[in-house]
Amino acid sequence: MGLLGDFFEDAAEWAEGRWWLPRLPLLGYLAYAGWRHLREPEEYSSLLFGGVTFGVHELGHVIFSPLGELLGIAGGSLAQILAPILAGAVFLFWQREGEPQRDYFGVALAACWLAFSCWNLATYVGDAKHQDLPLLGLSSDPIHDWAYLLGRFGLVDHCLRFAGLIRLAAFGIWAAAIAFGGWLLLRMARS
Repeated sequence: MGLLGDFFEDAAEWAEGRWWLPRLPLLGYLAYAGWRHLREPEEYSSLLFGGVTFGVHELGHVIFSPLGELLGIAGGSLAQILAPILAGAVFLFWQREGEPQRDYFGVALAACWLAFSCWNLATYVGDAKHQDLPLLGLSSDPIHDWAYLLGRFGLVDHCLRFAGLIRLAAFGIWAAAIAFGGWLLLRMARS
């Protein structure tokens, strides 16, 4: 059947007998928030993930700073991408007393967080050349991470291309997460 087939078979089994109704508003909000973000990419930030993503980003600078200037600056963006991936892995692989404690709906939520985090990152990357975004940080004079990173490698003129690719990936992740979450809710409702 293959890895993907096994994944969906296990997810369908997990959904059997679970209550879909309390999960519906959350998935509806994530669908709405993603749609809003698609319509207003520079203006809209998810209320659910925006503050958490910012906090994780800033913590990433602290965590990665002992590894040198380059990783210290890139660490914020690395952390904001790795955190939702790790959350999804916990939902997928968590075990208690040797028994899987999976939560496939949690995987869909973590994927939505990853998409919103990528959209946030794309806005930051796209601003590298002109640096119009107000910067917040742990110091009184924060630097623009992506102006530094792309400038260091002579790529700052390509910031909008990189941002576009990140936005495209974010859209794919968000669409897959919403579709997967909806499929899970349908499975739950039918059982």
